[in-house]
Amino acid sequence: MFWADKLLENRKGKEVIHDAWTPSGIVHMGSLKGPVIHDVLYKILKEKGVDVIFKYGLDDADPIDGLPPDLQATYAKYLGIPIYKAPSPDGNGSFGDFFGNKMKTLLDALDIHPQIYKTSDLYINGQYNKAIQIVLYNAATIRKVYGEIYKKKIPDSWFPMQVICPTCGKLGTTKVTGWDGKMVRFSCEEKLVTWAQGCGTQGEISPFNGSGKMSWKVEWAATWWLHGVTIEGAGKDHGSAGGSYDVAMRLCKDVFGKEPPLKLVYEFFLSGGKKMSSSKGLGLTGEELVEVVGPERTRFLMVKTPPNQAVEFTPYNTDAIPKLFDDYQKVAKEEDEDISRSLVLSEVSKKEKIPQVRFSVLAQWVQMPNMEQTIKKEGLTEWAKYAKIWIDRYAPDSEKFSVQKDLPEAAKNLSEKQKEFLQKVSKELVKNWDAEAFQTKIYDIAKELGIPSKEAFAAIYLSLIGKDHGPKAGWLILSLDKEFVKKRFSQVSLRGRSEATDEAIFHKEDRNKAAAPRDDKMRGIFTIDKELKEKFPSISVGVAIIKGVSIEKTNKELETEKLSLVNSLESLTTEQLGQYPEVISYRKLYKETGVDWHSHRPSPEALLRRIALKKWLYTINTCVDAYNLVVMKHRVSIGAFDLDAIKLPTVLRFAKDSEEILLLGDESPTKYKEGEVAYFDKAGGFNMDFNYRDAQRTAVQLTTKNLYINVDGIYDITPEQVEKSLKEACDAIIKYCGGKLETFGVETAIT
Repeated sequence: MFWADKLLENRKGKEVIHDAWTPSGIVHMGSLKGPVIHDVLYKILKEKGVDVIFKYGLDDADPIDGLPPDLQATYAKYLGIPIYKAPSPDGNGSFGDFFGNKMKTLLDALDIHPQIYKTSDLYINGQYNKAIQIVLYNAATIRKVYGEIYKKKIPDSWFPMQVICPTCGKLGTTKVTGWDGKMVRFSCEEKLVTWAQGCGTQGEISPFNGSGKMSWKVEWAATWWLHGVTIEGAGKDHGSAGGSYDVAMRLCKDVFGKEPPLKLVYEFFLSGGKKMSSSKGLGLTGEELVEVVGPERTRFLMVKTPPNQAVEFTPYNTDAIPKLFDDYQKVAKEEDEDISRSLVLSEVSKKEKIPQVRFSVLAQWVQMPNMEQTIKKEGLTEWAKYAKIWIDRYAPDSEKFSVQKDLPEAAKNLSEKQKEFLQKVSKELVKNWDAEAFQTKIYDIAKELGIPSKEAFAAIYLSLIGKDHGPKAGWLILSLDKEFVKKRFSQVSLRGRSEATDEAIFHKEDRNKAAAPRDDKMRGIFTIDKELKEKFPSISVGVAIIKGVSIEKTNKELETEKLSLVNSLESLTTEQLGQYPEVISYRKLYKETGVDWHSHRPSPEALLRRIALKKWLYTINTCVDAYNLVVMKHRVSIGAFDLDAIKLPTVLRFAKDSEEILLLGDESPTKYKEGEVAYFDKAGGFNMDFNYRDAQRTAVQLTTKNLYINVDGIYDITPEQVEKSLKEACDAIIKYCGGKLETFGVETAIT
């Protein structure tokens, strides 16, 4: 029997299910386990026709006792203040509303729809007044319960209550020392806690109608009593013997005279054998989890295993995410009702069609060119979205590949047998093949030549992707332009022939796509130097001109968007940065041109590195801040310049060591190194190393009215990515600065 059905097997009468969360920071994925488990119990009881309510509290009456990294500097003054009394980072509502809305959005995505309330409302509206009165009159009993469970003497002067200091507004620094039936005596102490400082005020105050708050374990029992809660689970940290759960259950009986709810303790999520922790970079946020596996697999991850068993889920550089999809598909095929029960309870309101193709195979398909139609035909569009995110952010390098535009070095050392094998495979490309049939044919060719299949397939992979392993070779080859494949295999087989025969951009369809974004208005505005094209045939640059902008120092909505992005990247580490294909591409360019990327970090890496190191983003102006959001989102380098300070036309070329540039923020010019890649106009260089740093003379200022924008692509950063980033950058700038887009185009090595 499924664990949840068994748990509820002998339940009778009306049920009130309850869960709560403190909205003071990001929603870690572990914070979703409680809502999912309680929702499963709620749905099962509804199935049975039981009169059941599911309530979910946002505990915003607690004091702020810690802050997310990006708010530590600006929000330190609110430490000790009740969560609901501090302002929201985005200016809308309270601090608790800001984070509570994130949880509400996730609950909705997971098809969890409880009756949501804010704890602050229960205090302010007087719904907790009776409970407060009971607690204060029974303070001695509460001290006794604490003393027995924790095996220590609780002072008679201690009351399970705090009040909001009328002088400094802090709750976390106050201590209640007496109660006369109407008023409590209190002091706001300077050193009561380490994370906030009290003001020293002493006096009397009414504890009712939002002026006071019960200690949280006592409040927990009071909440059970107030709502008539019959079922509430809790995490292992609260549910261990003698822990918070046991204290609240004793208080429920001894102070409020009510039977406590059904006890359900659930285990942690583990990452690498350790408890997940957002502050330590272990695990994902709730938003990240739902984004990469979807709401169904998010629920499934938390439902498929009994709550009292720990779940190991290490998302980075492992197969944990593909395995989760595999398990989901496997359960979908089961006819046993108990086994398939976890799938039924993982579904959301919009029923999903479960594909037959394995996630790991789909992850290969999304990395192959020209597979969009196959993916669409197989009904895999939705899952392909998750596969792309996995490859982009979480997959180990062994699962990533890209077809190399230039002949990989490793392919130059193939054996004669492997070369002969490639020639025979090449000859088969005159036919129209089904991928599976072609895969079989490849095996047959290897067998005919007496070459082990491992060596045969390694020859294909080394020639196309520079690795000795990869996706199904039949699918890979047929996803490419046949002429490119034949030319590449011929190039490998006839070693010694000039590598210039290898095309820089290898799909005919892609060549057309790359050329398409070019605008006639680009003529006379920008070119890529011929020498640079020959050296780096994968290079592409997007250029746009926006006129009539109005740039401001800051914008409230833009700051909110920045904060949202920073929160979404909260678990980012510096190690992850070096795994992104875009960052790798820029680093490779720097290395090829003799630039040390450790000291000249590409702009996407520099910005994301600040977030990984828990540093807040600079506020420059609404233009720069707007396009920097796109830089961080796509990890593609973007620059914006004052068009009126530029003397057109511009060119991207190799710099000479006799040239120099006065960089923004510097007092003296910097000499270019021979061979550095930089943008020049008729007056000289206006930036260096693909938007690493810009010149003072062309910098965007608050007085700038017309903009010149460029986007840089190289190696694995395709012209399509450049075009997409350019478009989004223009959209973002126009959103926050106004203006009209007058020129838009993408220049590549083949246009």
